[in-house]
Amino acid sequence: MNDHRGFESVIGLEVHAQLLTRSKIFCGCPTAFGATPNSHVCPVCLGHPGALPVLNRAAVEHAVRFGLAIGCRINQRSVFARKNYFYPDLPKGYQISQFDRPLCEHGQLVVDVDGQPRPIGIIRVHLEEDAGKNLHQGSDPSRSYVDYNRAGVPLAEIVSAPDLRSPAEAVAYLRELRAILIYLESCDGNMQEGSFRCDANVSVRPVGQSALGTRTELKNINSFKFVAQALEHEIERQIDVLADGGQVEQETRLWDEEAHRTRPMRGKEESHDYRYFPDPDLLPLVVDDGWLERLRRERPLLPADRRARLQGELGLPAPDVAMLVEDKALGDYFEAALSRCPGNPRAVANWVVNDVQALVKNAVGGAAACPVAPDALGALIGLVDAGVVASAGARQVFFELAAGRASDPAVAARALGVELVDDSAALAAAVDQVIASSGAEVDKYRAGKKQVIGYLVGQVLRRLGGKVDPKQVNELLRRRLDA
Repeated sequence: MNDHRGFESVIGLEVHAQLLTRSKIFCGCPTAFGATPNSHVCPVCLGHPGALPVLNRAAVEHAVRFGLAIGCRINQRSVFARKNYFYPDLPKGYQISQFDRPLCEHGQLVVDVDGQPRPIGIIRVHLEEDAGKNLHQGSDPSRSYVDYNRAGVPLAEIVSAPDLRSPAEAVAYLRELRAILIYLESCDGNMQEGSFRCDANVSVRPVGQSALGTRTELKNINSFKFVAQALEHEIERQIDVLADGGQVEQETRLWDEEAHRTRPMRGKEESHDYRYFPDPDLLPLVVDDGWLERLRRERPLLPADRRARLQGELGLPAPDVAMLVEDKALGDYFEAALSRCPGNPRAVANWVVNDVQALVKNAVGGAAACPVAPDALGALIGLVDAGVVASAGARQVFFELAAGRASDPAVAARALGVELVDDSAALAAAVDQVIASSGAEVDKYRAGKKQVIGYLVGQVLRRLGGKVDPKQVNELLRRRLDA
C-alpha cells in the first residue's frame, strides 16, 4: 500500500532491544523480568549522589556483534552522553545514552516483501540504559507508582533510515531485525515483556515529491499486528488532515488498541531539547583491534544463512522456510531431526512445522522444550521412508512419544501394532476382493473419475487392518484397474 490516494508514506523505525546480560549496563543489579517492584535497584541505578557507573562489557559485545551482522561500521572509539529529561521513571533526571558518537553506524538490512528484496538503511546502533516503569493501577486511582527495576537495563537502540514505504515493509523489517537478535542470542525478542519495543516515525507526502512531510512518532507498540494497524491508521489520518487543507502537527502519539486509533500524547521533542553532553563519569568506550577481530571471528549462524540453506540447498517450500527461519528454536529442532533422517528434508519440515509446532505452540521455550526429541522424530520419519510404518501409524507413534509413554519409535510401533505387514499374497487377494465388490466405483474410475481410487484404497486398508503401505495399495489397484 505504497500509494494512498496520491500520497506516499515514509516510515522510519526506532527499536529498543534489551540485551541479554545478567546484570544492568552500569551496575551489578539483576535484569531478570518479573521481580518484586524496586527489588533490583542500587545507588548506581537510582542515581544517588556519589555513585559511579561502570560499563558492562557483555552489553558492548552484544551491540558490536549486532552491528557486524548488519554490516555497520564499528566506531572503535565512542562516547556516552547524558540525555536530560524529567519524567518520574528516570531516577537520575537524565538517561545515559550515546548521541553524536555512537558505537555502530551505516548498516543495512535486506527484507523480503512479496518476493521482492528491499534494502533498508540503518543509521546507527547505540547503547543506552532503560528507564523505570510508571504504574497507574492500584487501590487509589489518584496515585501513580514507579518501579525502578528496569532502570539501568542495557538497551541497543537501532535507528533505521526513512526507507520504509508501507506497514508491510515495516513489519518485515521488524521480523528480520528481531530474528537476527535472537540468532545472536543478544535479545529474547519478547515484545509482551518489553524486551523488543518499537517507536515508529511516519509522515506522508505527495507521490513524486522528494521533501519529507511533517512526521509524528508512535510510541512503544508491543506486537507486529499493532505496528501494522497503528501505521495504517496514522497514514490515513495524516492524509485526511492534508486533504482537508490542514497541517500535520509534529507530535508523539500513542496507539489505542481498544479504540483502534492513534491519539496525542505530547509534543515531539528535538535532540536539542535533551541538552546532551558527554557523561563526565564515563571514559570513552574503546573497542581495540583484538577485541573487534575476536567478535568478527565468532560470527554465529544468522537468519540469512539458514534461509539460503533451506531454500537453495534443501529446496523447501517458502512457507516452511519462513517459519523455520523466524523461529530459531524450531529451525534448530528441524536441523537436529534432519541429521537423523538426511534423505527426506521435505518430510522432516512437514512434521516440524505442523506436528511439532502444534505440540509446542504454548510451551515455554518453544521447540527446545518439545517432549519428542528431534532424534526420535528423525528415526520415526525413517521408519515411514523404509516402509516399516504408514503415515497413520506414525501419527499414533508420535502421540505416544509426546505423551512420554515411549522414547523409541520402533519399539512404540511394535507395541501399538502399527508395523506394516509385507504379505504380497494377502495384499493381492484384498485388492481383488475390493474390486469385485465395488462395481460402481470401478466403473467410475474406468470412466475417468480417477479420484475414486482413494475410496478403494481405504477399503483395502480396512480389510487388512491398516497394516500395509498405502502407496503399495494404490500402485497395485491402479495396475489392476488399468489392465
